[in-house]
Amino acid sequence: MSLLRSRNRHRETVELNITAFMNLMVILVPFLLITAVFSQVSILELNLPADGTAAAEPAEPELQLEITIRGTSIDVGDRGTGLLAVIENTPEGYDFDGLGSYLQQVKQRFPDKSDATLLLEPEISYQTLVAVMDRVRVIEQLNEGANQVVAYELFPEIAIGDAPVRN
Repeated sequence: MSLLRSRNRHRETVELNITAFMNLMVILVPFLLITAVFSQVSILELNLPADGTAAAEPAEPELQLEITIRGTSIDVGDRGTGLLAVIENTPEGYDFDGLGSYLQQVKQRFPDKSDATLLLEPEISYQTLVAVMDRVRVIEQLNEGANQVVAYELFPEIAIGDAPVRN
């Protein structure tokens, strides 16, 4: 027992030296902050239709624009009257330019209309949805006189839903 006591008496307390670790952190943290990639997230505001709201029936039926994205085409229709146009796919894919030009004609006939409903089949990709939403919201045209691109608002208030099954 006396041998153990003498060993314990001669032990010195050892301090942990973390200077090297702190130096590493001082260099590493700013480096990671500088090289971090900050991504920009853009948010589109969606206005969903109110549930169970009853409005007074207008004297003239109002356009209720529905754009149905299918695997082979984009169907543009009115909920009250039915199908207005079918924009078939091109060999490259969906005809977004054709959709934009047709929606511009619709906007000329109904200038006060600002809402539209997008209906999607289940297998439609997110990229296709965003591309159609961009075409429904605004159209960009080249102003020849000023030699610049001008954006015109079409239907900025967009609601999204599931497409009905094709008969």
